[in-house]
Formats: sequence, C-alpha cells, structure tokens
Amino acid sequence: MPSDSYVFEGPADPPAAPRDNNPPLSISELSFALKRTLEDRFGHVRLRGEVSKVNRHASGHVYLTLKDDKSAIDGVVWKGQVRGLGVQPETGLEVIVTGKITSYPARSSYQIVIETMEAAGAGALLAQLERLKARLRDEGLFEPARKRPLPAFPATIGVITSPTGAVVRDILHRIAERWPCRVVVWPCVVQGEAAAAQVAAAVRGFDALPADGPIPRPDVVIVARGGGSVEDLWPFNDETLARTVAAARVPIISAVGHETDTTLIDFVSDRRAPTPTGAAEIATPVLADLRAATAELDRRLARAAGRLVEDRRTALRAAARGLPPRPDELLALPQQRFDLAASRLGAALGRNVAAHERDLLRAAARLTPASARGQLDRGRERLDGLQRRMAAALARVPAREAERLDRTARLLGSLNPDRPLERGFARIHDASGQLVRRAADLAAGDGVRLVFADGSRAAQISDGDPPPPRPRERRPAAPPGRPPDQGQLF
Repeated sequence: MPSDSYVFEGPADPPAAPRDNNPPLSISELSFALKRTLEDRFGHVRLRGEVSKVNRHASGHVYLTLKDDKSAIDGVVWKGQVRGLGVQPETGLEVIVTGKITSYPARSSYQIVIETMEAAGAGALLAQLERLKARLRDEGLFEPARKRPLPAFPATIGVITSPTGAVVRDILHRIAERWPCRVVVWPCVVQGEAAAAQVAAAVRGFDALPADGPIPRPDVVIVARGGGSVEDLWPFNDETLARTVAAARVPIISAVGHETDTTLIDFVSDRRAPTPTGAAEIATPVLADLRAATAELDRRLARAAGRLVEDRRTALRAAARGLPPRPDELLALPQQRFDLAASRLGAALGRNVAAHERDLLRAAARLTPASARGQLDRGRERLDGLQRRMAAALARVPAREAERLDRTARLLGSLNPDRPLERGFARIHDASGQLVRRAADLAAGDGVRLVFADGSRAAQISDGDPPPPRPRERRPAAPPGRPPDQGQLF
C-alpha cells in the first residue's frame, strides 16, 4: 500500500454513560412501599381521641375521623368488625381504639384500620347513654301505656342471670319461701362484650317458647345482675338489648345493680326492681298471706250466710203470724167468688145470644129486594154521571192542547230573527260575519253585508251623506185577466 493512501472507517462509538445509583420510582411503587413500611412499623397501635365525621356507608363499612386538640387521623371500621365494637362510633364520643396504620395510595393519605373500640371514660359512656336514651324516648319505648301488667299468680318464672353468682341463689331462695312455683334459669354472662348479645338471646329464647311445650313459656322474666361500676353495667345499656326487651311478649322485670344503679333496660322493661331480691318479691305473692286472706274470706262468707238465713227465718215467722191458723180458710173466699161467677155464666150467655138474635132480625127486616134494587139503581146513576163527566173532560183535553200549541207556535214565530226582515228591516254584519249592534262598532271604509228578507248585499261604510237614490224602472202592469208574458223558450 502506498504511504500516501488513506483508510476511511466508520464513526467512532459514543462514550458509555455513567451508571445511576438512584433510579426513579413510579408513583405506585413509592405509594405501596410507604404502605408496607407503615403496616410493618405500626402494625398494632392504640389511640385515644374524639370521634367526628362518622359516615356509615351502604356497604356496611364505617368511615370516621379521630382527633384531639392538635391533630386528626382518618379511620375505617370494616363491615365484619362493626358488630364486635364495644361502643358504636358517634360524633363527639371519646374512645380508645386499637388497630393498624395503613395508607390509601389513591389519595396518598394514611389512616387507621380500627379493630376494637371502647369508651375512654365514664363521662363519655354517660354522654353516649344520654343520647341513646333520648332517641328511644322519642320513639315511645319508655311510655307507661305500652308496659305489660305482671301476672298476679305466676306458674312459671324465668330468670336470666349468671348461674354461678349469688344473685341466682338469692332469687331462688326468695321465690321458694314466698310462692313455690316452677323457676327456669337461662344462664348467660352478665359482664363483658358478650353479655348484651347473650342476654338479648335469652329474652328472645324465653319469648319463643310455646305455652304448652315441655318447657312452658314463663309468665314473667327477671333479668338480674349484682352491682358494679358504670363499665361493668354497660352491656345493659346496649341498644339492641333494649329494643329486644321492649318487643318481648313476656312481661320483664329489670333487676340490674343496686337501687342507685340505672341502666337502659330499666326504662324499657315492664317493671324495675331495686335489687334482684326485690324482683323476686315483685314477681311473686306471699303464699302465707294468701292463705290467711282466704281463711278470713271463708269466715266472712260463713258469717254472711248465717246472717242471711237468720234474716229469712225472721221474715218467714213474721209472715206466718199474718196467716190464718188453717190453710183452708185462706182459699174459702176466692172459692166462693168462683162459684158465684160460674152460676151466673149460663144466664149471661143466653142473654147475649138473644140480644144478637134481635139485632140480626132488625137488620134482616131492612134488607128487602126493593131496597137492594133502589141502592143498585142509585149506584148505576152515580156511575153514569161519573162516566159523562170523564168523557167531557177528555173531550176538552185536545182543544186545550191545540190552543197551547198554537200559542207556542206564535211565540216561536215572534222570536224568529228573520221575521223583522219581512217588514223592511235589514241586519248588518261586519267583514268577519259578526252582527253589528252599534254604529260605534264601524268605521269609514269598513265593508259590511246587509241581509234582507230575500238575500244580502255588500256595502261600504261612509261618513258623508248617502248618494241620491237611483230611479227605479217601473214595469207596466199586466192587463187584468191576462197572464204575464213569459217569453220564448227557443
């Protein structure tokens, strides 16, 4: 190759770019990374705050906001967790919640998924109770008119309480010494989160028992529990339990806590007892008192019957003193009067027959053929007179009707609007065909139509004097006795 020759090569490769140690993330990658970080770091938190902006979605989920004096966080309770909450979220309620922190990538916001919720203190519990109590009162569940009367002598009493406490023993002992009857105990817990649901199920169970089944439906039910704090008695302030007690068919006595404790079912039950023992006393009479009262009534009945018999005996003795010594003398005078009347009866019947016979003879003497013919003739004459008068009246009817019809025809002719036209009058109609009644309705230049008896003519309104009348050609009168010339047809 000569030394002065050139070799052409392609373009040189560009230098390699330096490697990036911080590659960009997509928005979704960052959002889900933050979501995993929050859920790993704050998988279980416990918060205290005030509930606000409660929104119960149609799907069953509950969306809310928890706040304090400086900050706020959104929260959600999934549908499956709503029923298990210790308290239901309401605006203004201070609660303690547990759950996990997560984020909602669509809005780049974080929230807490609430698993449990409880009231933060007695003040919050009482505030929630007052709001619920006001709502049930407005619905009429506290009205005295809807409360059922308690049975006077119950055959079966139902008791809803804990089977291991002292309350059930006090109730059974008190019932046994006052009114021995059948007692059916429905065991359930009376404290904690499951208490309200179990007590409500027991009320519905007693209410659903058949009256003639192996376990008969109780005549009255006692819901009992010992005393405790507001938190301990809170299950008996549950809204579902209160509505179940209000809807039960069986009368219910509420005996929850001591005399100073008040729960929501005390207002919806049919009777409130100060203590469980007092509920047993309210539900049952005292058998010994009933026996004593029955014995006293028996004694009073015996004394009243004795006085009645003695009064009747005294009255009988007083009446007996007014009677004659022999009973035959009591009937002697009436029997004598009867015999006298019987002896007069035959003669009286004979006189009655004779009097009727004389009346019949006098009537027969007046009833002769001549008198009968005279009455018949007079009746025939009267009938002939009636027929003549009727024929004359019927003959006058067509004449009266014809005269009335003629008057009606003349009246109709006088009311005919075309009748005046035959006497030389004319009707004036405007361009629209309406009848003109006043001169003020027409203006100069208006077209009108004059209607005469034999036809109509068009005319125009003018304000000046009318033109002189056009002379009319008079036709020579036809000679008398000669018919008018009709001309030739061809």
